[in-house]
Amino acid sequence: MDKSKKHQLFDQIKMDAIIKRIALQIHESNIEEKQLFIVGIANKGNILAKKIANFLKDSMTMTEIVLMELQIDKSKPLGSIKTSLNVSECEDHTVVIIDDVLNTGSTLVYAVHHFLKVPLKKIQTAVLVNRNHKRFPIKADFKGISLSTSYKEHVSVSMEGPGAGAYLS
Repeated sequence: MDKSKKHQLFDQIKMDAIIKRIALQIHESNIEEKQLFIVGIANKGNILAKKIANFLKDSMTMTEIVLMELQIDKSKPLGSIKTSLNVSECEDHTVVIIDDVLNTGSTLVYAVHHFLKVPLKKIQTAVLVNRNHKRFPIKADFKGISLSTSYKEHVSVSMEGPGAGAYLS
């Protein structure tokens, strides 16, 4: 596929519906939780996590939703990983790690690994777009859409503003 040509996978309206559906699935899966940690991988994953957390705060009245940002260098995921809260605060709780696109799986694997330093009740993952050709053994528990793409194709997501949506080029 010509790199200059972009095919829109979904627009802002469809993306909002997908985000709401993912949030509802997270809610259903964690309805008994007293505290739920929503972790967004910077930058776009964190924007997505905020949108999901806001929906959950409105719908999960008996659950405290704690939003956390995770910063990781996606090109060098073995480097330093930083979180906006101390990972020890998640001990014995459920953590949902969120990113925009699951491509090779390396970012999510290293993000999950970071949280395994403390005993957790459960770890779940959520992505807007799952690309179906991972190099690491990780799956998205909650996903917006799944695509079978070639390695030469690229998925980009714009979370806000004009042109918000997902694109394949």
